[in-house]
Amino acid sequence: MLKGKTALVTGSTSGIGLGIAQALAAQGAHVVLNGFGEYQGAVDAVHAAGATHGVQVDYHGADMSQPNDIAAMMDFAAQRFGRVDILVNNAGIQHVAPVQDFPTEKWDAILAINLSSAFHTTRLALPAMLAAGWGRIINVASVHGLVASAQKSAYVAAKHGIVGLTKVTALENATTGVTCNAICPGWVLTPLVQKQVDAKAVQYGVSNAEATKLLLGEKEPSLEFTTPEELGALAVFFCSPAGNNVRGVAWNMDGGWAAQ
Repeated sequence: MLKGKTALVTGSTSGIGLGIAQALAAQGAHVVLNGFGEYQGAVDAVHAAGATHGVQVDYHGADMSQPNDIAAMMDFAAQRFGRVDILVNNAGIQHVAPVQDFPTEKWDAILAINLSSAFHTTRLALPAMLAAGWGRIINVASVHGLVASAQKSAYVAAKHGIVGLTKVTALENATTGVTCNAICPGWVLTPLVQKQVDAKAVQYGVSNAEATKLLLGEKEPSLEFTTPEELGALAVFFCSPAGNNVRGVAWNMDGGWAAQ
């Protein structure tokens, strides 16, 4: 379905971003990955997902807190593949503390990576999308773009901001072939979340399975994690003809979290 298209997915060397990148590659899209740390495994996984379509995969290590790095990454993608047709803004970090104790440098870093980076990639991707008459911008927000949790002031503020940016981008391009939507996951079993499960197991002296129930039971009525594969399938839907008139939504996949 996406053969000949190019997707750029930020924060895609593991977890949600990697799952979305694999789903897009499986539909034939070439992919540019981005993220911290070891990346060859992610490149290999995405290449394997798109192998039957001859998908090409590349990587750029832009620091998503730095506008100049972001511009260099967008230039790299354009030079490598012509343009970015599908932009997935997924890069994000987290820090937990009460507002009065929240380190200012952590606030600045979270806002830069979780919110401002999406503005910079979007503003740089839009001209080529509009010229081509087709584009998809998918912002990975969070259920915390819809509701709040204590001690996550910067993350919640950034994710609410991502939902707002999504709506404005969608409205500004509503009569074009470019759509913008947000995905708002609840708990997703990424390596970072697994660490939280492991910590609960140690804290309460219970099994990993019981710790998982404790974590999910606090917020997520389904008591099930959303998977990167499910989020990838939603991203593919946004890119499909069925998603042509889906514009400016904040689509929560949260097991009923925000319905409470």
